[in-house]
Amino acid sequence: MGDITSDSLLSGQRCTARIIAKDGGVIAGLEEACALFRALGVTVSPMVSDGDRVEPGTTLATLGGPASAVLLVERTALNIMGRMSGIATMTRRLQEMIESAGAGCRIASTRKTAPGLRLLDKKAVIIGGGDPHRMTLSDGILVKDNHLALVSVEEAVARAKEYSRYRKVEVEVQSPQEAVRAARAGADILLFDNMLPGEVRESLSRLKEAGLRDGLLVEVSGGVTEENLADYAIGGVDLISLGCLTHSVRNLDVSLDILRE
Repeated sequence: MGDITSDSLLSGQRCTARIIAKDGGVIAGLEEACALFRALGVTVSPMVSDGDRVEPGTTLATLGGPASAVLLVERTALNIMGRMSGIATMTRRLQEMIESAGAGCRIASTRKTAPGLRLLDKKAVIIGGGDPHRMTLSDGILVKDNHLALVSVEEAVARAKEYSRYRKVEVEVQSPQEAVRAARAGADILLFDNMLPGEVRESLSRLKEAGLRDGLLVEVSGGVTEENLADYAIGGVDLISLGCLTHSVRNLDVSLDILRE
């Protein structure tokens, strides 16, 4: 494995280079990119930090060292930065949208990440100001519809609480009636799945009328997009989780320009 092009064309030349943002957005993945270059003996000087919002044309980092090393790492580093920055940018944009709507809720990701990139995808969400949600199936108890096809909600919550007293139990519900039933069973968190905004409001109202709202976290997920996000920024909703943060990433365009020393 290596770079056959550089091996055939270069003979020990050194170079300077810079990484440039061609799009405006929130930078993420710069720490990982710097680590990759440094591992091959390239000197890196970051000009911004992960989490900074930048304009097109901003120099993100300058580099110096063996040209072959710079070229070997280039695409991997830019791929990581582009993807992570795209996630961070969208997360920041959506979080700011719900804040401007006056909602006290937070944007969250899901486990719909790229294979092998979950740690980086989740880190990018955090950098963008979102909640990473679960990393693995063992990070939290989430009783979904397929579980409830096999076990009643009352039995599911009881078994989950008996299994672990340290973890909160979240239950996926799809109607106001299911929301009240799951809350009465002792769920700590309710996931309103694929509900319309009107159904979300009705569910919250019924929970309050039943005296079940205090201490209960409410997450909304399924069918939420950037276009309809404001409709779900409803008072009483604590989290809005979107798979599109990580499964439909629009990379931020970053490039590397190299110069001969």
